[in-house]
Amino acid sequence: MSVSHASVHPIEEVPATEGEGGNAPRVRMKDIQGMPGTAGGLSLRVFQFIFAAAALSIMASTSDFPSVTAFCYLVAAAGLQSLWSFSMAIIDVYALLVRRSLQNYQVVSLFTIGDGVTSTLTFAAACASAGITVLIDNDLGSCSRNHCVQFETATGMAFLCWFCTIPSFLLNFWSLASQ
Repeated sequence: MSVSHASVHPIEEVPATEGEGGNAPRVRMKDIQGMPGTAGGLSLRVFQFIFAAAALSIMASTSDFPSVTAFCYLVAAAGLQSLWSFSMAIIDVYALLVRRSLQNYQVVSLFTIGDGVTSTLTFAAACASAGITVLIDNDLGSCSRNHCVQFETATGMAFLCWFCTIPSFLLNFWSLASQ
Protein backbone atom coordinates (compact mmCIF):
# COMPACT_ATOMS: atom_id res chain seq x y z
CA MET A 1 0.00 0.00 0.00
CA SER A 2 1.44 3.21 -1.10
CA VAL A 3 -0.06 6.02 1.00
CA SER A 4 1.58 9.36 1.41
CA HIS A 5 2.04 10.61 4.93
CA ALA A 6 1.11 14.15 5.72
CA SER A 7 3.85 16.19 7.23
CA VAL A 8 3.23 19.09 9.60
CA HIS A 9 5.42 22.13 9.28
CA PRO A 10 5.28 24.49 12.30
CA ILE A 11 4.39 28.08 11.53
CA GLU A 12 5.41 30.88 13.80
CA GLU A 13 2.56 32.88 15.25
CA VAL A 14 2.42 36.44 14.01
CA PRO A 15 2.42 38.86 16.96
CA ALA A 16 -0.79 40.85 17.25
CA THR A 17 -0.57 44.57 16.72
CA GLU A 18 -2.20 46.98 19.12
CA GLY A 19 -4.91 48.12 16.73
CA GLU A 20 -6.18 44.67 15.81
CA GLY A 21 -9.21 43.04 17.26
CA GLY A 22 -11.41 44.41 19.96
CA ASN A 23 -9.74 42.62 22.82
CA ALA A 24 -6.78 44.92 23.43
CA PRO A 25 -6.51 45.83 27.11
CA ARG A 26 -8.03 49.16 28.04
CA VAL A 27 -5.60 51.68 29.36
CA ARG A 28 -6.72 53.71 32.35
CA MET A 29 -6.46 57.44 32.21
CA LYS A 30 -3.78 58.93 34.43
CA ASP A 31 -4.95 60.50 37.63
CA ILE A 32 -5.25 64.18 36.84
CA GLN A 33 -4.86 66.55 39.77
CA GLY A 34 -8.31 67.60 40.90
CA MET A 35 -9.87 64.16 40.48
CA PRO A 36 -10.92 62.12 43.52
CA GLY A 37 -8.04 60.53 45.39
CA THR A 38 -5.40 63.05 44.28
CA ALA A 39 -3.68 65.83 46.20
CA GLY A 40 -5.29 68.38 43.87
CA GLY A 41 -8.72 66.91 44.56
CA LEU A 42 -8.08 67.09 48.29
CA SER A 43 -7.04 70.74 48.04
CA LEU A 44 -10.19 71.59 46.09
CA ARG A 45 -12.28 69.83 48.77
CA VAL A 46 -10.52 71.72 51.56
CA PHE A 47 -11.10 75.07 49.86
CA GLN A 48 -14.74 74.18 49.19
CA PHE A 49 -15.18 73.36 52.86
CA ILE A 50 -13.45 76.54 54.05
CA PHE A 51 -15.47 78.84 51.80
CA ALA A 52 -18.78 77.09 52.51
CA ALA A 53 -18.15 77.12 56.26
CA ALA A 54 -17.20 80.80 56.09
CA ALA A 55 -20.37 81.68 54.16
CA LEU A 56 -22.44 79.66 56.62
CA SER A 57 -20.91 81.16 59.74
CA ILE A 58 -20.91 84.76 58.47
CA MET A 59 -24.53 84.61 57.34
CA ALA A 60 -25.68 82.78 60.45
CA SER A 61 -23.95 85.34 62.68
CA THR A 62 -26.32 88.08 61.54
CA SER A 63 -29.51 88.49 63.50
CA ASP A 64 -31.81 89.31 60.60
CA PHE A 65 -30.93 86.64 58.02
CA PRO A 66 -34.04 84.52 58.83
CA SER A 67 -36.28 87.33 57.60
CA VAL A 68 -35.10 86.84 53.98
CA THR A 69 -35.75 83.55 52.22
CA ALA A 70 -32.70 83.84 49.95
CA PHE A 71 -30.42 84.18 52.95
CA CYS A 72 -31.99 81.14 54.61
CA TYR A 73 -31.45 79.27 51.36
CA LEU A 74 -27.78 80.35 51.37
CA VAL A 75 -27.35 79.03 54.93
CA ALA A 76 -28.94 75.70 53.97
CA ALA A 77 -26.91 75.35 50.76
CA ALA A 78 -23.65 76.33 52.46
CA GLY A 79 -24.36 73.87 55.25
CA LEU A 80 -24.98 71.06 52.78
CA GLN A 81 -21.90 72.04 50.76
CA SER A 82 -19.67 72.09 53.82
CA LEU A 83 -20.89 68.64 54.93
CA TRP A 84 -20.41 67.21 51.45
CA SER A 85 -16.95 68.73 50.99
CA PHE A 86 -15.79 67.59 54.43
CA SER A 87 -17.02 64.05 53.80
CA MET A 88 -15.36 63.84 50.41
CA ALA A 89 -12.14 65.33 51.82
CA ILE A 90 -12.03 62.50 54.36
CA ILE A 91 -12.41 59.98 51.53
CA ASP A 92 -9.64 61.72 49.58
CA VAL A 93 -7.33 61.63 52.62
CA TYR A 94 -8.02 57.92 53.04
CA ALA A 95 -7.33 57.23 49.37
CA LEU A 96 -4.06 59.14 49.53
CA LEU A 97 -2.94 57.40 52.71
CA VAL A 98 -3.58 53.88 51.43
CA ARG A 99 -2.56 54.81 47.85
CA ARG A 100 -5.83 53.73 46.30
CA SER A 101 -7.24 55.00 43.07
CA LEU A 102 -10.81 56.24 43.23
CA GLN A 103 -11.47 55.70 39.53
CA ASN A 104 -14.15 53.07 40.14
CA TYR A 105 -17.33 53.73 38.14
CA GLN A 106 -19.61 53.78 41.19
CA VAL A 107 -17.30 56.04 43.19
CA VAL A 108 -16.85 58.49 40.32
CA SER A 109 -20.62 58.49 39.76
CA LEU A 110 -21.21 59.33 43.42
CA PHE A 111 -18.66 62.14 43.34
CA THR A 112 -20.06 63.52 40.08
CA ILE A 113 -23.70 63.52 41.14
CA GLY A 114 -22.89 64.95 44.56
CA ASP A 115 -20.70 67.70 43.13
CA GLY A 116 -23.31 68.53 40.49
CA VAL A 117 -26.14 68.84 43.01
CA THR A 118 -24.19 70.80 45.62
CA SER A 119 -22.60 73.15 43.08
CA THR A 120 -25.98 73.92 41.57
CA LEU A 121 -27.51 74.60 44.97
CA THR A 122 -24.57 76.76 46.07
CA PHE A 123 -24.59 78.78 42.85
CA ALA A 124 -28.34 79.34 43.00
CA ALA A 125 -28.14 80.41 46.66
CA ALA A 126 -25.24 82.77 45.97
CA CYS A 127 -27.07 84.35 43.03
CA ALA A 128 -30.28 84.79 45.04
CA SER A 129 -28.37 86.31 47.96
CA ALA A 130 -26.48 88.63 45.62
CA GLY A 131 -29.75 89.83 44.17
CA ILE A 132 -31.20 90.58 47.60
CA THR A 133 -27.99 92.28 48.70
CA VAL A 134 -28.04 94.54 45.63
CA LEU A 135 -31.72 95.27 46.29
CA ILE A 136 -31.04 96.27 49.89
CA ASP A 137 -27.93 98.32 49.10
CA ASN A 138 -28.61 100.03 45.78
CA ASP A 139 -32.36 100.08 45.32
CA LEU A 140 -33.68 100.48 48.84
CA GLY A 141 -30.70 102.37 50.23
CA SER A 142 -31.21 100.81 53.65
CA CYS A 143 -27.78 99.30 54.08
CA SER A 144 -27.15 101.34 57.21
CA ARG A 145 -29.98 99.53 59.04
CA ASN A 146 -28.93 96.04 57.85
CA HIS A 147 -25.82 93.89 57.92
CA CYS A 148 -24.86 94.55 54.30
CA VAL A 149 -21.15 93.93 54.79
CA GLN A 150 -21.84 90.50 56.29
CA PHE A 151 -24.39 89.70 53.58
CA GLU A 152 -21.94 90.67 50.83
CA THR A 153 -19.09 88.74 52.46
CA ALA A 154 -21.18 85.59 52.87
CA THR A 155 -22.37 85.87 49.27
CA GLY A 156 -18.78 86.30 48.08
CA MET A 157 -17.69 83.23 50.05
CA ALA A 158 -20.52 81.23 48.47
CA PHE A 159 -19.34 82.25 44.99
CA LEU A 160 -15.75 81.30 45.87
CA CYS A 161 -17.02 77.95 47.11
CA TRP A 162 -18.82 77.45 43.80
CA PHE A 163 -15.64 78.36 41.88
CA CYS A 164 -13.85 75.56 43.76
CA THR A 165 -16.70 73.07 43.24
CA ILE A 166 -17.04 73.47 39.48
CA PRO A 167 -13.55 72.08 38.64
CA SER A 168 -14.28 69.04 40.81
CA PHE A 169 -17.57 68.45 39.03
CA LEU A 170 -16.14 68.91 35.54
CA LEU A 171 -13.14 66.63 36.17
CA ASN A 172 -15.35 63.94 37.71
CA PHE A 173 -17.83 64.22 34.84
CA TRP A 174 -15.00 63.94 32.32
CA SER A 175 -13.61 60.90 34.13
CA LEU A 176 -17.07 59.33 34.21
CA ALA A 177 -17.59 59.97 30.51
CA SER A 178 -14.21 58.47 29.58
CA GLN A 179 -14.79 55.16 31.37
